[in-house]
Amino acid sequence: MYDDDDLSVLDFEGDLESPLDHMEPVDPGLEEPKPDPDEMLRLLEATDTNQRMLATRAFCELQDDRAVPRLIQLLTDPCPLVRVSAAYALGRNPSVDAVEPLIARFNDDWNGYVRKGVVWALGNCRDRRALPTLIEALKTDISAVRLWAASSLAQMAAVSYDAVVASIPPLIESVRQDPVAAVRSNCAWALGQLCRELPSNIVYGTTIDALLEVFAEDGELGVREDAKAALLKVGDPRGLQVIEALEREWFL
Repeated sequence: MYDDDDLSVLDFEGDLESPLDHMEPVDPGLEEPKPDPDEMLRLLEATDTNQRMLATRAFCELQDDRAVPRLIQLLTDPCPLVRVSAAYALGRNPSVDAVEPLIARFNDDWNGYVRKGVVWALGNCRDRRALPTLIEALKTDISAVRLWAASSLAQMAAVSYDAVVASIPPLIESVRQDPVAAVRSNCAWALGQLCRELPSNIVYGTTIDALLEVFAEDGELGVREDAKAALLKVGDPRGLQVIEALEREWFL
């Protein structure tokens, strides 16, 4: 669906990190005063692009329902840096009103950085309407977007049982087949999160089997370790027995 040339607009290595990695101070004691929300609300309407960008970035930290309507409008800003900041800000200020505009932005935006922010925001909205878009992103988009689509699908655990069940097959497909190890790792983590919300049924069993397969067969040690961590958190007795047996076999 998207050309890998989209990555020319991204810092690829940094793009595999969380959108939030650089939004929080390392030492809370060094935290600077937060921007004044009233002033930032005013700047959301500014004609100057830099001022709009400053304001949208401020609402990646601030939570204020008053900003949501304007942030939705800024999803169509001519400047991609404003659009991506608006997407992240809506992820910090999730709203049912933002879901459809975010989906439309994902479908229309050429910029992979913006789509990545949109996918992250849609996950935070925890809305069933986002599910088809997140699945499409996981299957068809560039690697940085696929990475966060996997993590966002884990948020379906808070939506409904049906949403969890619908999220699992594309995650299993990607954890087996995605060419990027970081994406497979995020899929394994997401499957573990979703599996914890399932009763002991065929969907649960299939998910455990997929994680065990990844643990036993993936070519990347990091992916295998993430699959193991997901299984340990689920605490499935059969899964734990298989992990123990495989590790004993490997160390013989």
